[in-house]
Amino acid sequence: MKKRKICAVVTARPSYSRIKTALKAIQEHPELELQLVVAGSALLGRYGNAVNVIEKDGFKIDEKVFMVLEGESPMAMAKTTGLGVMELSNVFYNLKPDAVITIADRFETIATSIAAAYQNIPLVHIQGGEVTGNIDEKVRHANTKLADLHLVASEDAKERVIKLGEDEDYVINTGCPSIDIAKEVLAAVDHSFNPIEKYGGVGADLDLSNGYLVVMQHPETSRYKSAREDVLCTLKAIHELNMPTFWFWPNVDAGSDGTSSGIRHFREVNDPKNIRFFKNMEPNDFLHLLKDSDCLIGNSSVGIRECSFIGVPTVNIGTRQNRRKRGKNVVDVAYDTEQIKEAIHERIAKKGRLSEEIYGDGNSGKRIADALANTKLIAHKTIMY
Repeated sequence: MKKRKICAVVTARPSYSRIKTALKAIQEHPELELQLVVAGSALLGRYGNAVNVIEKDGFKIDEKVFMVLEGESPMAMAKTTGLGVMELSNVFYNLKPDAVITIADRFETIATSIAAAYQNIPLVHIQGGEVTGNIDEKVRHANTKLADLHLVASEDAKERVIKLGEDEDYVINTGCPSIDIAKEVLAAVDHSFNPIEKYGGVGADLDLSNGYLVVMQHPETSRYKSAREDVLCTLKAIHELNMPTFWFWPNVDAGSDGTSSGIRHFREVNDPKNIRFFKNMEPNDFLHLLKDSDCLIGNSSVGIRECSFIGVPTVNIGTRQNRRKRGKNVVDVAYDTEQIKEAIHERIAKKGRLSEEIYGDGNSGKRIADALANTKLIAHKTIMY
C-alpha cells in the first residue's frame, strides 16, 4: 500500500518541541512517510539554530527555507510571511505531499497554510482553537479556517474550533506533543547535565546548590515599542532578587530588537553576577532544567503548557498568553518590578503541588500519527482518499 506523505514545516525554535514526538511517530508509522521542512528563524543562529538538534534526533531534513527579513518590526513580519508563501509554494510543488502540517500560531505559520491550501493540498493544523493575546490569536484562527484536519491540544480548544464552524468529525483532541517530552522528563531516572559546560552561554558562573530561576520573555507584538522597557522591568526584578538565573534569548517577533538591546544594555551597565544568558537548548535538556528550577518567569507558552504538567511554578508577565487556559501553577502579573518579585516569592513557596493534565497525558505523538493515517483527508471538500 502506498504510504501517505506527510510534510511538516518547522518555522521556529519552540515549534520543534511542539511537534518532535509526532514527527517520530510519523517516521515510525508503517502507513506514513515523513517529509520535513525547516524554515524561518529555526535556521538562524542568533535565535538558536534548531537544525543541529533536529538532525541529532535522527530526522532527515528534506528542504530548508530561508525567509526571515531583518528588522523585527510588524512590516518585517508581514514581508517574511509573504516570502514564506512564495518559497513554501515551490517546496510543496516539488515534494508533492499528501498532507501538510502547520504548527500552532507563530506569525509565519500562516505562510505554510496559504501555500498548501491554495494548491489543494490537505492542511493539518496542530494546536488550533486556543486563545491568547498578540497577533498569534488571529494567525491561529486563520490557520484553523484554512485547515482540513484539526489536531487540538485540549477539550476547551476542541469546542472552540467546532464553534468556529469546523466539522467535528475532523476535530480531534490529541493533546500537545510537547507534553510527551515532559512525561519523559518526569520518568527519567538520571538526566544530569551541566548547562554551562554543554551550552556555554554568556555571563556569570552560577552556584545552583540553593536553587535557581529560569526566564524566557518575548516581546508582545501588540506593544512591541515597549519591548525594551518591559524586559528591563524583569531584569531589575531578577537582579534585585539575586538568585541564580538562566535567561533565554527572545524569539524573532516584532520588538525582539528592543528586548535584545534591553538585555545587552542592562548586562553592560550592571554586570549581573546571578544571570547566565543562553540562546537555546535541546527540548529534553530544557525541560529537565525547568523541572529542577524553583520558578519560570516571563511570557512563554511553556509556562502554560509543559510547566502545568511538570508542576513548575510560573510567573506569567503581561498579556502575551492572555486567556489561554492555564493551571494552578501560573500566576499573572503586569510589567512591574515589585509585582514580579513578590510573585516569584509566592510561587516558589508552592513548588511541588502544582501538576495538572490540561494539554495532554504524554501520548500525543502516537495519536497524531494514527489520526494522519486513519482520517480521510479532505481539501476544499474534495475527497483525496
